[in-house]
Amino acid sequence: MSLFRTIVFVAAVAGGLAGLALTAIQHISAVPLILKAETYEKAKEAQAPAPGAGATQNHDATAAHDDEGWSPADGIERIAFSTLANVVGGIGLALLLVALSEIAGGITNWRQGIFWGLGGFAAFTLAPSLSMPPELPAMPTADLMARQIWWIATVALTAGGLALLVFRRTLWTAVLAIALIVAPHVVGVPKPESFETPIPHDLAQSFVVSVVISSLVFWVLLGGFSGYVRSRLTAAH
Repeated sequence: MSLFRTIVFVAAVAGGLAGLALTAIQHISAVPLILKAETYEKAKEAQAPAPGAGATQNHDATAAHDDEGWSPADGIERIAFSTLANVVGGIGLALLLVALSEIAGGITNWRQGIFWGLGGFAAFTLAPSLSMPPELPAMPTADLMARQIWWIATVALTAGGLALLVFRRTLWTAVLAIALIVAPHVVGVPKPESFETPIPHDLAQSFVVSVVISSLVFWVLLGGFSGYVRSRLTAAH
């Protein structure tokens, strides 16, 4: 089997299985918190308008609702679309992980795969979450484009820093690696115009913990499955 076909096959199997596992974990831990947060969001939207501004505010609320666009209905439809998104996303991340690992010589077993998965968790979840924690509905957020740029930069710089620490073990590369990892947090994450939110602090904190733990499990499984499947393919040839 060619290297390209090996990468695609390993990524498809590992990413698909890890994505399914992530869906199950989210359904147990994160989804109930999201549904609870949506009740606070709906309650805020249903608050009575200020005296003398009822017609205008009702019109604005209706327009905002119309602009939200389509979203999957609660229940089976929502679970199905979440599963699809997690599986597709898992395969995409697995392609990236396996391809990068091949540049470094390839993942030889599931144990080594777990270490690669932990690196992915550190870059894609842990580092961004230190300054920009996961947010529930109705929580204040900064401009979407600014947040996306900061997140992408943080992931790239953290991944680069970790690569230098692991594969270039010299003093100057260690200093450079630490500088790369710290840089996005020194620059700072984009801030929302207001921090006012109806979401209780405990609920927001529980969601952050849930997302981080589920992501950790996802990345460990993604790396472990990648290493296991690749080692089996290598042994077969």
